[in-house]
Amino acid sequence: MNTQAVRDYLLALQQRIVAALEAADGHAFLSDGWSREPGGRLEGDGLSRLIEGGAVFERGGVNFSHVKGRVLPPSATQHRPELAGAPFEAMGVSLVLHPHNPFVPTVHMNVRAFIALPPDAPAVTWFGGGMDLTPYYGYERDAQHFHRVCRDALSAHGAELYPKFKTWCDDYFFLKHRNEPRGIGGIFFDDFALPAEQGGFDAGFALIRSVGDAFLSAYLPIVERRQGYAYGERERDFQAYRRGRYVEFNLVWDRGTLFGLQSGGRTESILMSLPPQVKWRYDWAPEPGTPEARLYSDFLRPRDWAGETPTGLWV
Repeated sequence: MNTQAVRDYLLALQQRIVAALEAADGHAFLSDGWSREPGGRLEGDGLSRLIEGGAVFERGGVNFSHVKGRVLPPSATQHRPELAGAPFEAMGVSLVLHPHNPFVPTVHMNVRAFIALPPDAPAVTWFGGGMDLTPYYGYERDAQHFHRVCRDALSAHGAELYPKFKTWCDDYFFLKHRNEPRGIGGIFFDDFALPAEQGGFDAGFALIRSVGDAFLSAYLPIVERRQGYAYGERERDFQAYRRGRYVEFNLVWDRGTLFGLQSGGRTESILMSLPPQVKWRYDWAPEPGTPEARLYSDFLRPRDWAGETPTGLWV
């Protein structure tokens, strides 16, 4: 189990993604390094990379963290109750990008590794991650491209993984209190671990590398395709309304947010995912037949995006 190799990969991934996003935006990301000294509830270090008010991205962050704690928080042992109370080590890269243009979707990606260190027992390692797309105006071409890159990224690890992780993503990024998906999904997996005879640590590490390495190919072509679309107050207003759903999910349901807050993590980095401008309305629904209504009827429902043939509509 080589945790240094995981750390080195994650830091390099963060830098590679930030460099590509800076080239797309034309503005530099801020760098905010931080550390927690030994002896407290949480120790470790991280590097937050943030952009606000860029040419393309209204707000975005690409964060790396590597922490150690004395007790695993409840959100991390939800599916592993036998590890409750164990010390732990966790590291990962997490990003969220909120573009200015409502025709460019918000995106989230995360890859991470957890190591639980129960007393008088071997260390237990598992991996998690994925990426998902949250459009404000739906385009079949974009959804198909994003899902096909996700599918192809997983193909070397088993043909069964994409349909499994796609369904997991559809189920996870779902606002239960609204009975509504957050976006058009992608892939999501957690608590991923294989026995030694099936690859163990190395197989899990290879999986998150495949996901992390696929992100720019999944997202940047969509940014390039939609960034030049003209928009007005109507589109920005709808974007702000839909961003409210993003806020609701992250604060009510997201396990990563809960883990960070429960473990005493760095609040500024944890809440980096929230958009800068957002609106709520009482009991509002879009007018039938509008592009806003089509987001609900045609896109905010599970579809076999990777396997569909384009219809020529909303491409």
